[in-house]
Amino acid sequence: MLSAKKKRPVAEINVVPYVDVMLVLLVIFMVTAPMINQGVDVNLPTANAKALNAQSELPIVISVDKHGEIFLNISENPLNAMYAKTLQVEVAAALLRSPKRLVSVRADKDANYANVLRAMVLLQDAGVANIGLETSPNAA
Repeated sequence: MLSAKKKRPVAEINVVPYVDVMLVLLVIFMVTAPMINQGVDVNLPTANAKALNAQSELPIVISVDKHGEIFLNISENPLNAMYAKTLQVEVAAALLRSPKRLVSVRADKDANYANVLRAMVLLQDAGVANIGLETSPNAA
């Protein structure tokens, strides 16, 4: 005689492995998030300026170090200095893809003013209408 009780498959999802994966990802992002830096490390001047609102798209950041070398955060090698024409071509191409993208200059406070102006003229020639200057918050 057949048993009156039939075994039915259990349709439950075991969420424990998913929770473990999410916790590992959370720890990874918490450790790596402070390490993300835009552009080259420069010693920024201080100013009483308001911070800009965060946008979904990475801003274009041109860094000028104290030696006058220019770096671009969206280039293939953001830690390598760039030639003027290469910078203009890459910035112009990025602005063609996304015309409303923010563009800013991070200049070392010990950089020669002429080098900062040269970077701004290069951006202007690349078609940038508005250029922001980055500063560190005032400590006082």
